Amino acid sequence: MTGPDQDIWSQWLLHRRFGGDAQRMQVTLGHLYRVRDKVLCHAGLGERDVLLDVGCGDGFIGFGALEKAGAARVIFSDISGDLLNRARSIAQETGVGDRCQFFQASADDLSALPDACVDVVTTRSVLVYVAAKARAFKEFHRVLKAGGRVSLFEPINRFAHPEPAHLFWGYDVTPAMALAQKVKAVYLRRQPPDTDPMLDFDERDLLRLAEQAGFGEIHLELEAEIKSGAQGVRWETYWPTAPNPKAPTIQEAVGEALTSDEAERFVAHLRPLVEAGTRLIRSAVAYLWAVKQGPPDRRGVRGSTVAFDGLHGRGTWGREARERPGGALTG
Repeated sequence: MTGPDQDIWSQWLLHRRFGGDAQRMQVTLGHLYRVRDKVLCHAGLGERDVLLDVGCGDGFIGFGALEKAGAARVIFSDISGDLLNRARSIAQETGVGDRCQFFQASADDLSALPDACVDVVTTRSVLVYVAAKARAFKEFHRVLKAGGRVSLFEPINRFAHPEPAHLFWGYDVTPAMALAQKVKAVYLRRQPPDTDPMLDFDERDLLRLAEQAGFGEIHLELEAEIKSGAQGVRWETYWPTAPNPKAPTIQEAVGEALTSDEAERFVAHLRPLVEAGTRLIRSAVAYLWAVKQGPPDRRGVRGSTVAFDGLHGRGTWGREARERPGGALTG
C-alpha cells in the first residue's frame, strides 16, 4: 500500500503510474518483463556473478536476475528508502534474503561501494532522472571489475518533444487546444525542458558518455515508433495517472490550470478519445550494454560480498565479508 507519508518514487512506482488500476498494472508489467529480460540478456549474467541493480525500485530487475538468470548475489540500490524497504520485504518473503544486500544511494554517488566489487551493473529508467549522467557512468565503471558489464534501458524523451500544439499526450485536442496549452504549461513549469534531466540526452549521448567513462565494446539498440491507435483506457484510470514521479496527475494538472467550466469542456473533448484509444504514439527507448576493459582485477573475487556499516555506510571488501543489512515525460 502507498500513502501520503511515502516518498514520490514509491507513490508513483506502486500507484500513480497505473492510476490505481490493478488491471492496467498487469498490462504494464507484461511490457516491463520484456524490458527486464532484454536488460539481463545483454548483461551476460553468470551463475557466480554479483549484480548491482542501480535504481532498483521494488526490485524488478534484481529479483529477475536471482530467479531467471541465476545471479549469485544482487545488491539493490535506490534513492528511495521506501522502495528499498519494499524490496527487502519481498526478498524475505520469497526466501532469497541471504543472496541480497540493500543500500540507499543515488546513481551518481555509489561511494559506499569499493572499486571493482561487482560483475554487472543494471539500470532501468534511471539516468532519465539523473542530472549528473557523466558522473553516474563513471561510478558504474568504477565499481565494475575488469571484464564486468553494464546493461541499461532508458526512454528517449527528446524523440517526442516538443509535442505539436494540437496534441495532448498524443490525443488530437484541436477544438480544445487553448485549454490543452494551459494544462501543458503546468507540466512545463514542473519540469522545464531546458533544465530537466528527462530531456537533456538522447541515444547518441548515452554512447558518448559510456565511451568517455572508459567502457569498450559498447552496443546500443534504439527502438523508435510512430503509429496511430492504441488500446483504450478507462477514464477513471487515466484521470489519476501521472507520467513520472515528479509530475502531477492529469486530474491535478487540470485542477491547477483550468476553471471548473474550462475543465468540464476539456474533459468532454478528451475523455472519448482516451476511452476509444484514438491517439498518435511517438516514442523511443534505448538499450545500451558495454564492457569494462582491462586486465583481471585480483581484488575482486566472484561471489564475494560487500559489508555495509548501515544504509549509508562505507563498504568493506573481502571474500568472507559478513553482510550487515541496512535499513508528460515518461519514466
